[in-house]
Parts: sequence; C-alpha cells; structure tokens
Amino acid sequence: MSDPTTAVYLLMTVIFLVIAGWKTLAFLRGPTVTLALIATAFFVGGIVYAMASPAGYRFLGEQFGEPRIATLPIYVGILGCYADTHILTLLWTPAHDAPRSKVRRTVALWTTAYGLAITAMTLVFLGADLDGPADPLRFNTQQADDRHVQVFLAILLVVLACGTLNTWQRSRRAESADPQVRHALRWFGGSMLVTFGYVLCSAPAIILAAFGHQELQTLGVFGSYFGILGCLGTCYGMTGAALSAWLRERRDSAALQPLWMLVVGDVDTGLMYSPASAKPHLWGAVRVVLTRRIIEILDGIRTVQPWASAEIVQAVHELEDGTLSPHELEAVVTAAVLRDAAARYRASPEAERSEGKQLRSAAAGQSAGILPGQETAAQDERARLVRVARALPHPLVDAALKRASAARSAVEASATEHR
Repeated sequence: MSDPTTAVYLLMTVIFLVIAGWKTLAFLRGPTVTLALIATAFFVGGIVYAMASPAGYRFLGEQFGEPRIATLPIYVGILGCYADTHILTLLWTPAHDAPRSKVRRTVALWTTAYGLAITAMTLVFLGADLDGPADPLRFNTQQADDRHVQVFLAILLVVLACGTLNTWQRSRRAESADPQVRHALRWFGGSMLVTFGYVLCSAPAIILAAFGHQELQTLGVFGSYFGILGCLGTCYGMTGAALSAWLRERRDSAALQPLWMLVVGDVDTGLMYSPASAKPHLWGAVRVVLTRRIIEILDGIRTVQPWASAEIVQAVHELEDGTLSPHELEAVVTAAVLRDAAARYRASPEAERSEGKQLRSAAAGQSAGILPGQETAAQDERARLVRVARALPHPLVDAALKRASAARSAVEASATEHR
C-alpha cells in the first residue's frame, strides 16, 4: 500500500502548494485577511501531506532518530487546516443582521478552542510511550493502547467533529450576495461532511484497538481517504470560482482580439498601452490585460465613430428576419457599423486624419446616434464588446456591407453621370 499511497499524498502536496503559491501572489497584489488565511491553509496542507506520506514519514523519522516524530506536526497541521476553513466560513456566514462584534467574538472563541486543543494535543503526545512499527496510516490503531495517545486522538476527533459539522451547518445557511463566496461555501459544507467520514471510520477502529482488537484497522486506514476527498472538495471550493472567472477572462480576452485588431491594431497603434496588447493569449494577470484591452477598444471605437454610417444600420435592419434577440441584433449592427467605419477611416485622406481633432469632433457629433450601445453601463461593457467581437464574421454583417457598398456605388455612378 505504501507506494500508491505515497504517490497520492505527494500529488496532494503538489496541488496544495501550487494553490498556495497562486493565492500568495493574489495576496501580494491585494492583501486581505481572507487571502492570507487561504494561502496559509494551503501551504500548511501541502507540508502536512508531504510529511504524512509513508515515504515522507519514514524520511523524517530517520532524520530525527524517532520513527514517529512526524505524527505530532501532521495531526496539528490537519487540525490547523480545518480550523482555517472553519474560521473562513464563520467570517463569510454571519447570522442575519448580526453585529460585527458578535462575529468577532465567535471567531475568537473558536480560535481559542483550536489553540487550546493543539496545545493539549502537543503536551499529551510528548508524554506518550510509543513503540512498534512506524506506519502513519495505522498509527491510530497501533498506538491506541497508550493512555496519552488515547487522549491525543480523542481531542483530535472531538474537535475535528465539532469543527466540520459546524462548518457544514453554517455553510447551509449562507446568505452572501457574492457568487464566488456562495460557491466556496457550498463546497466547504459538502467537503466538511465528507471529512466527518474520517471521524466515523476512525473512532470505532480506535476504540476497539484500545481494548486490544485490531479487526477494524483497515476501516481506520479507509477513513484517511475521506480526508483526501474532503480536501479536494475544499480545494475546489477555494479555487473553483476564481479559476472559472480566470478562464472566462482569458476566453473573453481572446474573443476580443479580432475587434481589437479592427479598431486599434489596424487603425491607430498609438492607442495601445504597450506592444504586448497585440498578443491574443496571455497567461499572467489576465484581468489586467482584459481591462486594458477593453479600454483600448473603446478608445478605438471613438476614433472611428465619425465614419459611422446610418446606411449600414438600415441595411442590417432590412436584411434581418426577426430571429435575432435584441442583444444579438445590437451586436450585429455594431459589428457591421464598425467594420464599415474602420474601412472608411483607413481609406480617408491622410490630411483629413492629421488635420485634427476639430474635424473628427464635428463628424462625431453628427454620427453620435448611429452606433448602438453608447449608453451601456461600465459593468456591462465587457459582455457587449465580446458579443460585438463574435458578431464580426456574421453572415448578416457581410450581407449588410455588400448592400451598402452597392448602394454607394450606385450613388457615385449617378453623381458621375450628372456632372
């Protein structure tokens, strides 16, 4: 069992430490108590899993000359990680209309309880007389005949049971308006209920082992896998919403690339904050990149807006068959107007561009009502621009541009004949 278990525990170590690094970077960008607690919990959890793996457990025993030396920091670390999650839940789920002072008192009481439990566990463990094989997965049952170990494990299981069940109970009545917090709390609650399975498996195995019977030793080992499943759920609870938001931001940043090229890259590179703006995929601070891209696009739209034509709007409405939703129709109209305006801007005389802002400002005043979406709220601009970017290759856009081009050609031909 050792080799597969070591692999599983070391995989958990990597997962925890990667998330700890990610949350630490987020904390450095914007320090908050929540991020500090999350980063600390994952860092401690990663170290605990490294020590709890059979290979890590043996290595520490060899280094310190005491085969079971890693047991104390492992169990203290486990309790500390779950205490961290419990305190986060208390901070995120105050009772309805509860004053902040009451929340602080509740957090202080639970923190004190965890601190006292860890102190008591340390004292009784140091007084234990441990013997026999050093197996981290079977420590609970192999050492259960020692009175100090019995107290040590009793404190762990009682506090862990109270903490996990209270976290589950608090998570069920979450009232937060923040979707990321609601997501985290749903997973916290479920994960803590799963983790309680560790208590349910370990308690009978330890009690029976204390009376000299090892028949339920395997059940005690099986309980550790409830802990792993609970930790995975907690990982997703603390990172899933943020990861989903990051993926959506990266997806939207890539989706906006064609629109950016249309009104910035092909119009005026002076609108760029830096040459990096032209890159379609970035892995760093995606939110910063996306925000910058939206600002650049809006500046580009203002640049080409004086060349917006009502003919394009009319052409789209004439060709549209009523199957598009209002949002989709607005996106198609905007995409068509911008494609036409950008082309006319690029084709305009160079002197007209350099003559200045006065000419463009006057033209902008005439075309201000042509381009839809000008009254969009700031928080809705991202969604609107993404719809516009995705509508650029829409067949209706192509058809409207062709119709407008044909109409313009006919007008030019008629004007030529009359000269």
